[in-house]
Amino acid sequence: MQQVRIRPSREVLTGESADVYFARAERILEREGMDPTVTIEVFSRESALLCGISEAKTLLSHVLAGVDPSDYTVEALDDGEAFDVKEVVLRIRAKYRKVGLYETAILGMLAQSTGWATAARECVDAAGDIPVISFGARHVHPDVTDVLDYAAIVGGCVGASTPAGARLAGLNPTGTMPHSLVLIFGDTVEAARAFDRDLGEEVPRIVLVDTFRDEAEESLRVAEALGDRLYGVRLDTPSERGRVTADLVLEVRARLDQAGYRHVKIVVSGGLSPDRIRYFRERQAPADFFAVGSYISGASPIDFTADIKVIDGRPIAKRGRIPGETDSPRLRSVDLADWHT
Repeated sequence: MQQVRIRPSREVLTGESADVYFARAERILEREGMDPTVTIEVFSRESALLCGISEAKTLLSHVLAGVDPSDYTVEALDDGEAFDVKEVVLRIRAKYRKVGLYETAILGMLAQSTGWATAARECVDAAGDIPVISFGARHVHPDVTDVLDYAAIVGGCVGASTPAGARLAGLNPTGTMPHSLVLIFGDTVEAARAFDRDLGEEVPRIVLVDTFRDEAEESLRVAEALGDRLYGVRLDTPSERGRVTADLVLEVRARLDQAGYRHVKIVVSGGLSPDRIRYFRERQAPADFFAVGSYISGASPIDFTADIKVIDGRPIAKRGRIPGETDSPRLRSVDLADWHT
């Protein structure tokens, strides 16, 4: 998968989104005529699946633009790599006043995206050989849905619901149809026929079948209407109706097969988590895809820390840390010219 390059916003580049004490520190150092070369190491106290490092590299390519490459170094792991507790994932050696203001942004990029990617990986691991799709965009601010979906794909999801997020990952968006479309047409079959008439051949015909009638009945009606053009049905039964169960998936599969529609896939959605996915797997429910939303989008950020470990060649550290660079054999040198957008 391609490594994402998200151009940093004006607020990030100007430091307006940074903790204010970094701007104050920069102003003090400027007035005092101080700007040492520092080595900064970024690590976490948790093990997780790294994501957001590509965005951090792109940010650094902007803030260090114009600096002689011999005057700085950047080393890092890549998006999608698992890391251990306290393993260094990013090391920066540069003049402090060039990079210090951006600690907040770098840590935030890593914290949020790594949390999402790690949650996605938990779902993917639970699903085994059944693909997982990210449907979490509605649970986060629209300005970050692309980053969420990219992180979910880094975590192993095969697709994402938003065009922006899928585009970052070099994929096409994945989706079915909203309940609103079915409600407006007043009938699932009529909505399915319109879906088939009006969308391009590249869009798989996957129809939501829990809006008006029994899911198995609606699946058969839609299959009869679309025939071989129907790619799949999505089960999204709300909690008020008992949500999707393994028995329901088994029934829908059996009735479709008996009617000659073995080609029709079943997408299961609605409040899925690794435990719920394992429930379907343990009961051998024949789901073809799992669509996961809030478990991924609501994942807690992974807490990262940035420490200065060297100042002008002198090993140093705050109490509780070991001065000097940490032995980090997996770090690789980053050519920031490759990351400038």
